[in-house]
Amino acid sequence: MDTITHNEIKKIIKESLNKSMSYKEYRLLMAELVKNQSTTGMDKSVDMVAYTVLNEQRMKRWDKTVKVSEEAQEKITSFKGNITWLVLTESWCGDAAHVIPVINKAAELNANIDLKLVLRDENDALMQQFLTNGGKSIPKLIMIDNTSGEVLGTFGPRPAGATKLVEDYLAEHGVVTEGLKENMQVWYNKDKGQNTIADLLNLIGLS
Repeated sequence: MDTITHNEIKKIIKESLNKSMSYKEYRLLMAELVKNQSTTGMDKSVDMVAYTVLNEQRMKRWDKTVKVSEEAQEKITSFKGNITWLVLTESWCGDAAHVIPVINKAAELNANIDLKLVLRDENDALMQQFLTNGGKSIPKLIMIDNTSGEVLGTFGPRPAGATKLVEDYLAEHGVVTEGLKENMQVWYNKDKGQNTIADLLNLIGLS
């Protein structure tokens, strides 16, 4: 890939922000996709539509059940920066369905944190600047300083604990299997978003 300048990256980020959605708009999009038996992204296969239906159910559940501890709430509300969390996602992505409702819960606690979402396949220029091990893994959160437009850090595609689970599984088995996917669901359901909250606190320097 051609080397891209610092100013070009800022321009790409600005263009993506201009067509971004709020969390509420993203949730309305998910509901509309399920109603129309569709999905975001380039692949409109039956499987991807089914993942979107499943993810809508997951997000609805996490929207109701995710809890932020009092200690974490105090830390997040004390944050004095002025930032945007710009998240690349797609409706079919299982990790996104587990992680983004938690990101939203954290962002809601502080008016200085603006959560915006964009679709990966519609924002490839942005995705190319924030690959994970060379891949277009999502969700990917880009933390942007609203005054300077500078990127202050990133998070994703998974919280640290889930990343370790995947790495350990691949070290033992060599490939992604249905077993790993099942293990991931169990992990997310047991963790209840707490690993993601811890990683977000670390991202804003308040861990």
